Order: sequence, then structure tokens, then C-alpha cells
Amino acid sequence: MAAQRLVVVGGDAAGMSAASRARRLKTPDELEIVAFERGRFTSYSACGIPYWAGGVVDGPDALVARTPEEHRARGIDVRTRTEVTGLDLDGQHVLARDLESGTERRYGFDHLVLATGARPVRPPLEGIDAPGVHGVQTLDDGRALVAALDGGAADRRAVVVGAGYIGVEMAEALVLRGYAVTVIERSAQPMATLDPDMGALVRDAMTGMGIEVVTDTEVTAVRTGPDGRVRAVATAAREHPADVVVLGLGVRPATELARAAGLPLGPSGGLLTDLAMRVRGHENVWAGGDCVEVLDLVSGRTRHIALGTHANKHGQVIGTNVGGGYATFPGVVGTAVSKVCDLEIARTGLLEAQARAEGLRYVTATIESTSRAGYYPEARPMTVKMLAERGTGRLLGVQIVGREGAAKRVDVAAVALTARMTVDQMTFLDLGYAPPFSPVWDPVLVAARRAAAAVKDGR
Repeated sequence: MAAQRLVVVGGDAAGMSAASRARRLKTPDELEIVAFERGRFTSYSACGIPYWAGGVVDGPDALVARTPEEHRARGIDVRTRTEVTGLDLDGQHVLARDLESGTERRYGFDHLVLATGARPVRPPLEGIDAPGVHGVQTLDDGRALVAALDGGAADRRAVVVGAGYIGVEMAEALVLRGYAVTVIERSAQPMATLDPDMGALVRDAMTGMGIEVVTDTEVTAVRTGPDGRVRAVATAAREHPADVVVLGLGVRPATELARAAGLPLGPSGGLLTDLAMRVRGHENVWAGGDCVEVLDLVSGRTRHIALGTHANKHGQVIGTNVGGGYATFPGVVGTAVSKVCDLEIARTGLLEAQARAEGLRYVTATIESTSRAGYYPEARPMTVKMLAERGTGRLLGVQIVGREGAAKRVDVAAVALTARMTVDQMTFLDLGYAPPFSPVWDPVLVAARRAAAAVKDGR
């Protein structure tokens, strides 16, 4: 009996996790696996690029978990610098173009995995493609940025457009590189993934680090000099001088191939799958990673959340199912952490605006505490905000902004959200305590007590 063929489009977290898992379950005689990747790298950590740019970690090799050669040695035919340009789902083949030679070829498949990732938002502005303007999505992007930073002179100026996760992490990297940094954000506060009152804490901390934060402001153009290179970023109010510009405007699902093939897409443009990560309505087509929408366990709706943690789990589920087993991906609660210099930022669950959009009635509680017992050396401050459903007391979301020891406390809230706990139940969680690690009442539990009281008071 001839081997079936699995074709994987995309050679990073979801795609290569799926390929690797399927290979562990089926031999090459049972399943041929061909993976196509436009870039030169496979199985890498894009999340590490800001820390490479900042000189904290080495790159790019240190950010690669498994090279194309290592995948090939394990029986996966990886084709780098090869772009899939078309899908024929009825005929069960893909059209792939070798980017070096320009030649195209059709490849049949029995199973197809779409792991095409996401693309950085790049608005159609004057000068946006000028030399010196950098996106931060692939290791090739990172290499270009690091080369630009290494070649800079004294009195260097950088502008970061966008103050989400990528933006604040790149602001830190540029500060570490000795740049004078300006961050421009269209929203009222940085970190639109937080409520505005918590985002204001991030802004105050960034300003205290010497970063200029410009909010409620749209970029109108990128200005270039006589040599064609970037020299400034323009807004309606003024121009901000820049030797380097980094785009941190977020990402969108890269689903152009899927759209052209008529596959189902959600509100954000991400592919829609069932819990087995099979594209809805297509028995032999699977999708995972940054190109899909996933179930939000708090709101019950699908959301696009581009994180490597989810992508690797998607790949494991897909590979198990293609390999003859059975697995599902139940959904997410929207947990994310980040940092800018020594400020830690975390969130999980719903923001106030999201809770209102879902028609939920809720209460909030915001408390200030410390990472350790107040009398213990180097206890650091943190602010915890908690949302709970009015009436039931069900936990809806948690946000944390603080110094060392703050961010990973959000994991307790992520577990509580997944378990659909009430804030009253949370107050009795048996968390670890010793003065070097926590006050007697952990900050998350203090916030839960405050939220439970607000629920009982009916506020």
C-alpha cells in the first residue's frame, strides 16, 4: 500500500510541530511529509527577536529549536525558500514556487496543514517601505534590524510605531542599544490589551525610563532624506526624528491562500476549525498557529491570538490526528505577559470593554501590593485589577502591572478562569507562601477578596 502524503504550508511552530508529531506516529513508509517554508529558518522563536535586537540573547541560531537539516534527518522533507502560491482542494494539490530559481511545481496531498502564520500590520503610508523601517516577524527581519542597529552612530534616535506587546518590547531593546526612543500609539494609553487605567501605569513607568510616549496620535507618513533612508516619522502635530523605525502595530492572520480557496474565515480573518483543528467542512485540511481563530473559553466566541504557546499545541493536536490518534484543543483564556525594562505586564481573560461588548454585567477591584512580604528586602510593588461577573461572582479577567515577580502571578488567574471559578472560591486557593516569595495574602488573593466583596455588595 502506497504511503499517504502530508503537505505542510509553513515551517515554524504549528507546522513543524504537526509534522514532527505525525512522523513520530507514522513511519515514512506509511506517511510521506513535505513541508514548505518561504524563509530560510524552521522551528524558531519569533518572540525572542526583541531580546536578540537588544543584545540580551544571541541570534539567530540560538532562537532556532530545530533546523531544516535536523527535520530532514528525522524523515521530514523540508523545502525552504519555497512559497505555496495556490491551493486546489478538489484536486488535492498545492502549487509551490522555488524562490531561488522561480520554478513552480504541483504537489499532491492526502492531508494538508495550513500553518501560514500572521503578517505584521503595515499601513499604506508614504515612506513606509523606506530603508530603515523594520518589521519584526521573522528571523530574516531580526537579522536586518540587528545589522541596522550595529551600524548606528552616536546620538541615535528610534521611533517605535505602536505600543502593544511588540512595541514595548522593541522599545526596551532600543533603550538597551543606547537609542533615544519615542513610542507613538494611536490609543489613549500604551498596551491596548489592558484597560486604560492599567495602561496608564505602563505609560508612567516607560516615561520614567526616559522613553517618550506619544498617545492618541496617528502616524501620517515616514519622511526620508536625500539618500532615501528614513529621517523622521510624521504625525499631524509634528515630526519625530528617527534613524531607525520599528513597526509594532500587531499582526493579522496570513490567510490569503485560504481565502482564495474558499475556506471559512472568522471575524478577524483567521481560519475557523473544529476542536480537532480540522478546517470546518474539510475532512483532510487542518490549520493551526497564528493563521487561525480559537475558542475563547470566557466569552464563548472565537478570537485571533498570535502566540507560539498556542501554535505548538495546535501542531501537536494536528499531528496526533493525522497520525491516527485523537486529540483536541479546547480553547484559551487569553493569557499574555510582557516586559519593558524592569516593568512586568500581564493579562488574562476579558478587559472591561470586552465584557461590555459581550453584554456582561461586572464589578472591578484594583489593589496595590508587593511581590514579597513588605518587610523582606527588595519587595517590589505591583497593581492587580480583577473583573468578576455581577451576581454570580464568576472570574472574568485579571491584569497585573508591577516589577519583578509580578507577571507570572497571572497564571493562577488563568487556571481559575479555565476552571470557571468564582472570585469567592479563589480567596481560598492554597497558594505557596514564604516571605521571600509573597505576602501572607498573595496579591491575586487580595484582589479576589476585594472583588468578592464588591459582588456581595452588588456594586
